[in-house]
Amino acid sequence: MARPTARVLHLLEILQAGGTHPVRVLAEQLEVDERTVRRYVEHLVDLDVPVRAVRGRYGGYRLASGFRLPPLMLTDDEALSGLLGLALLRRSGLSSDEATRGAEAKIHRVLPQALARRLTALQDALHLSAPQHDPSTTDAGTLLLLAGAARDRKLVSFAYRSASGRETARTIAPYGIVAHRGRWLVSGMDDTSGQLRTFRIDRITLPRQLQKTFQEPDGFDALNQVMTGIATAPRRNHVVVRAQTSLARARDALPPALATVTTGESGWVDIEIHAESLHWVPALLARLGCPFTIVEPEELNAHVEALGHLLLDAARGRNHAEGSSAVGDAASDAHS
Repeated sequence: MARPTARVLHLLEILQAGGTHPVRVLAEQLEVDERTVRRYVEHLVDLDVPVRAVRGRYGGYRLASGFRLPPLMLTDDEALSGLLGLALLRRSGLSSDEATRGAEAKIHRVLPQALARRLTALQDALHLSAPQHDPSTTDAGTLLLLAGAARDRKLVSFAYRSASGRETARTIAPYGIVAHRGRWLVSGMDDTSGQLRTFRIDRITLPRQLQKTFQEPDGFDALNQVMTGIATAPRRNHVVVRAQTSLARARDALPPALATVTTGESGWVDIEIHAESLHWVPALLARLGCPFTIVEPEELNAHVEALGHLLLDAARGRNHAEGSSAVGDAASDAHS
C-alpha cells in the first residue's frame, strides 16, 4: 500500500473497527512513522471525519461515538462498472480471489439494498470469456433487468434490432448473461420459436419483465451455448478438418468461439470452422501441433502450403524476397 491516499483510507478502516488505537500501533499497521500518522489524521479531519485524540498512557486516536460513513452514492452504471472490473481482475489472475471478493463485499455493504440485490443477480447470471475488451455501451437498466429475470425465472419481452436494422418483438427465458470480447449477450429460450437464442444486449430496447415463469434446463452452460453459437454461425466458408489428437487437447488449442471439436475415429477428432475468409485458418490449425487432414474446402490446402513455405523460409533465415516467385505468389494469395 504505497500511496498516501490508500494509507489514509486504510487508517479510516482501522478506526471504524472501534476502540482507541495507539499512534505507535497505527504507525506499524500503516508502515509509516508516527508523525505521518498524525498528518493522515489531519487529512481525515479536513474531510469532516470526527477523529478524536485520547491523551494519556493508553491514549491514541478513535472515531467519535456513533459516527458512520454515509452510504456510497453510486449510480447503477458506476456500481456495475466497479463490480465488473473486480470480476475481470479475479478472472485474469492480476488480483487474488480473496482481495477481489473482499472489495466486492465492501461495495455491496454500502449500496442501497435494492441496487445491491440487482447487482448480486447479475453476478450470479454473468459468465466471462477471455480475453476481454472494453465493453460496448449497454444500458445498465436493461442489463440488470435481464439479470433479475434470470434469477427470478421470469420471461422478458423486448424489441430487438438485427444487424440489418430490422426490428422484431421478442420474448425469451433468460438463462444467463455472457460478456465476450467487448459484447454483452443474453442466452436463453426464444418463447416464439422454442429454440435457444443469443441476443446482443445493446440491440435490445423496451425490455419488460413478465409474470410468466420458466424452468431452466439442468446443467445449462450459457457460456458454452454462446461460444458454440458464434462458432457455428453460417459464413462463406465451411471448413472440416480431421486431427490426430485428443478431444481435450484440441479444445484447449482452439478457441470455442472459432471452432467446434467433436470425437472422430479412434485417436482422431473432427473440427468444424465457419469463416468468411480462409486466410487465418492455417495459423489456427497450426496451434494443434499434430497431424491433420483437410476434408474441405480443397482451396484451404493452398493456404496451408503457403504458410508452411513462409515458416520454412523463416527457419532457414531467408527473407520473403529471396524465396521463389511461386512461394511469393502463394503467400500473397494467402494474405490478400
